[in-house]
Amino acid sequence: MTPRIETTNEKKLVGKRLTMSFANYKLGELWRSFSPRRKEITNNLTGNLISMVIYKPTHFADFKPTNEFERWATVEVTDFDNVPSEMETFILPSGLYAVFDYKGLSTDNSIFQYILGTWLPSSDYVLDDRPHFEVLGDKYKNNDPTSEEEIWIPIKQK
Repeated sequence: MTPRIETTNEKKLVGKRLTMSFANYKLGELWRSFSPRRKEITNNLTGNLISMVIYKPTHFADFKPTNEFERWATVEVTDFDNVPSEMETFILPSGLYAVFDYKGLSTDNSIFQYILGTWLPSSDYVLDDRPHFEVLGDKYKNNDPTSEEEIWIPIKQK
């Protein structure tokens, strides 16, 4: 699987976040708290959902399943003028990304093992210390093997 390399513009995001680890994974809890209220965000740029992760700079260098990270359930918005109560804002900085078009179950972690363990080491890039995210568009279907999403991995030249 070969990614396309893209530079994103800055994105304004609104949503909810939770701190978790792979050992104490709370992704379902996060989306259950966000999804019923996402229609309260009235200035969406698209109908896509963005599932974003902020890892500490040492997360992968000293990987343990108990390493904590911040996971966000968001949508991209035009501005921060009307942020619903109990939701937060985040500005995703512009930058270079490897974008993988993924089809399959979102619970199948082998795609990330391939990206970080096979593709990245043999590429001309290294991980950059910026948020990782997935774009969940029209073809995304939760817990469905025919689901499609884009996986955006922050990179920089070696």
